[in-house]
Amino acid sequence: MSKQTYRVCFCFRRRFRLAVSEAPEEIKKLFEHYSENGLMTVDGLQRFLIEIQKEDKATREDAQKIIDSVKHFNRKGLNLEAFFKYLFGDINPPLVPLGVHHDMNAPLSHYFIHTGHNSYLTGNQLSSDCSDVPIINALKRGVRVIELDIWPNSTKDDVDVLHGRTLTTPVELIKCLRSIKEYAFVASEYPVVITLEDHLTPDLQAKVAEMVTQTFGDILFSPGSECLQEFPSPESLKKRIIISTKPPKEYLEAKEAKDKEDESGKGKVKGKVDDEEAWGKEVSDLNEADYKDDEDEDDEEDPDDGDKSQHALAPEYKRLIAIHAGKPKGGLEECLRVDPDKVRRLSMSEQQLEKASVTHGKEIVRFTQRNILRVYPKGTRVNSSNYNPLIGWMHGAQMVAFNMQGYGRSLWLMHGMFKANGGCGYLKKPDFLLNPNEIFDPRAELPVKKKLKVTVYMGEGWYYDFNHTHFDAYSPPDFYARVGIAGVPVDSVMKKTKTLEDNWVPSWNEEFEFPLTVPELALLRIEVHEYDMSEKDDFGGQTCLPISELRSGIRAVPLNSRKGDKYNSVKLLMRFEFVDP
Repeated sequence: MSKQTYRVCFCFRRRFRLAVSEAPEEIKKLFEHYSENGLMTVDGLQRFLIEIQKEDKATREDAQKIIDSVKHFNRKGLNLEAFFKYLFGDINPPLVPLGVHHDMNAPLSHYFIHTGHNSYLTGNQLSSDCSDVPIINALKRGVRVIELDIWPNSTKDDVDVLHGRTLTTPVELIKCLRSIKEYAFVASEYPVVITLEDHLTPDLQAKVAEMVTQTFGDILFSPGSECLQEFPSPESLKKRIIISTKPPKEYLEAKEAKDKEDESGKGKVKGKVDDEEAWGKEVSDLNEADYKDDEDEDDEEDPDDGDKSQHALAPEYKRLIAIHAGKPKGGLEECLRVDPDKVRRLSMSEQQLEKASVTHGKEIVRFTQRNILRVYPKGTRVNSSNYNPLIGWMHGAQMVAFNMQGYGRSLWLMHGMFKANGGCGYLKKPDFLLNPNEIFDPRAELPVKKKLKVTVYMGEGWYYDFNHTHFDAYSPPDFYARVGIAGVPVDSVMKKTKTLEDNWVPSWNEEFEFPLTVPELALLRIEVHEYDMSEKDDFGGQTCLPISELRSGIRAVPLNSRKGDKYNSVKLLMRFEFVDP
């Protein structure tokens, strides 16, 4: 038998002894403490659930359900193998299975909203195809804000969706609208907002109004042409479609469009393009934000929101706009001015927000208490990469717009954040971002509110989900785990376990502690990689979990692929403990 064959067979045999032989010592000791004569009874399991898993309301019936769910011979209790199977099973997830549990009756401005950017693109920002498929995929994942750039088609008699002044191939607007209607509420019944970047003539605006009205009918929320005094709640808008755009101007002819292109830099690649590595570039550090000049920015919305062209609007189109957008004339102070009589949406690029946050952080938070702030990727992200979303969330920005078609660490944070509240796409903002009497200062030094202790016991499942030569052609993999926090700058950190050589079932048994000043915005980041001495380390799985819904105790943590799809078998066994500072 060759060395390779022997190792594969050995790993395969020991996989079936996993439940007994691979159990960490701490798990064995806990089993002994809560069992008698090698059996954890209903009463013993109930005590374990209350004392270790911190499930204070666990009943004997809950314990019995767990015993019944684990397929083994004894209904009276769990032996060590069955106990280990429960801990590693789907019945023991890391997040609280609460469904939608936030108060959904506040104005829309009180929520973080799962938001897409250029939702129709299948790949990069310059030359990929436009399609309704990425829109459908986003809606299936729970994205609630879809962005469409609408332009006249080649014959100027219909409307296409495409990334203007690039080589992207168009898709018909009507096709996108029909797909939105079909898939809008598959993942969530809460409202879908369509943000339009409009480059149309008044006659085509009228055509869009007809398309939108006929496609969506009664589910379209249209309060009329006047600005709202306050945004409605997600609860009141269940299964409704909302249109958001700035009251548009007359379509610019080719020369004017070219002038605009020169001003905005759209279609140009300036400076160094972010390089997505094998599993995604590391999330940028907000402490080291790269404050560049405005010349690199791609201002998606015309900064001049004047009224000189409003007479040219198609009135039926203007009446569709429920969330009015645009930037008023003047500087940053005017942009962030809060009008007590009406609410609006403001858009900023990631760089504009980074710069504004240095001098106007509290003003941005105040603005987002009543109004909606949308943040979008800078124009040089032509490969559809993303930025650190915390720059938006810590300032109260509701619509942190992301390119959803790719993958990478920033997008993993977005996926993790919106696992909360039942994955419905709306998260109630923390109270400190909504308090009008004491405006939160994102740059202030804050005390530690709580500490999170994380123990990484072990992992398994790669043997089933990966080809046996995927990581190494001649030996089992050498896995290590990375664990850390994504949050406000002072909370953000990544730590690493030791690398375990030649093991499909690594047992790290390492503990880490993370102090948290703003746990409400914190995400637990978990990654596994396989060490490669001669090449880039291989990717072995990842997940991000919202701290706000993390369950205390010993939990089975499923890992996902780079694209965010859950693996069939790969899991980590971990323990989470919250400690008062």
